[in-house]
Amino acid sequence: MISIKQLTYALAVEKTLHFKKAAELSNISQSALSTALHAMEKQLGLQVFERDNKKVLVTPVGKQVLEHAHNILLQVEELQHLADSQRTPLSFPLTIGVIPTICPYLLPKVLPVLNQRYPECQLNIVEDQSNMLVEQVRQGEIDAAILALPFACEGLLSMKFWQEDFYWVALKGEKHAQQQEINNHELNHCNLMLLKEGHCLKDHILEACKLTEQAANQGFGATSLNTLIQMVLGKLGTTLIPGMAIDQLISQHEELAAVHLNEPGPHRSIAFILRPNYTRLSSIEALIDICKEALTPAS
Repeated sequence: MISIKQLTYALAVEKTLHFKKAAELSNISQSALSTALHAMEKQLGLQVFERDNKKVLVTPVGKQVLEHAHNILLQVEELQHLADSQRTPLSFPLTIGVIPTICPYLLPKVLPVLNQRYPECQLNIVEDQSNMLVEQVRQGEIDAAILALPFACEGLLSMKFWQEDFYWVALKGEKHAQQQEINNHELNHCNLMLLKEGHCLKDHILEACKLTEQAANQGFGATSLNTLIQMVLGKLGTTLIPGMAIDQLISQHEELAAVHLNEPGPHRSIAFILRPNYTRLSSIEALIDICKEALTPAS
């Protein structure tokens, strides 16, 4: 009978296309991995991999085998999680993905509340862009992800827990910096700088402001909100940031002003993304409650 270990080894080879690297990933010797996969192919009566001294290829029928293997391992994982779902929420390790325009601004607010309420919780954070995190959720590599919506994540369950608007950030001497609100027409003349392609925040800002790509200065290629703030401080232009990031990015710089974007909102929604059959839903619901509490301003 084909074993779970053999399927795991096969998927490691598919991922690396290299037996030695797959063995290292699986924490076994290369000979043990090769032996296990040879036995699996013999039991199946077909060849999953073509290998020689230079490369490893997946055979056409092997692709079908590995697709089934992946689905089987996901089902086994969900079976193992089923018992966990009956236990106290957050009493087992969780791996949560978070996008870069949320992670450094949400975690400082959430983690103190989480540690106080669930001191035994083991939370692992993966920071990556939205498209990478969505795929990792789909593949079962992480439990869930925190994304900014709208974003394409068909086939996955989304659980919204927060909404926010954008704020224009500029030096206080800039035109419009003393206003309470700013609109998209005024932004057209503000030398606006946004993040590089691949960051969904850029798309959300362009949509909220009804701006074109040409309206935003993309020559500097910033990859973080903190870099954009430093560029504003350096008199290179102005930028837009989400409300969640204002305190952390603006509070230390008295020379900066944050002006609310006066366009229909909320400008983005924050949500947990997870597989529809995910069995640790009570833990995600507990995290959502903590996020809401941490983000809600004290009365």
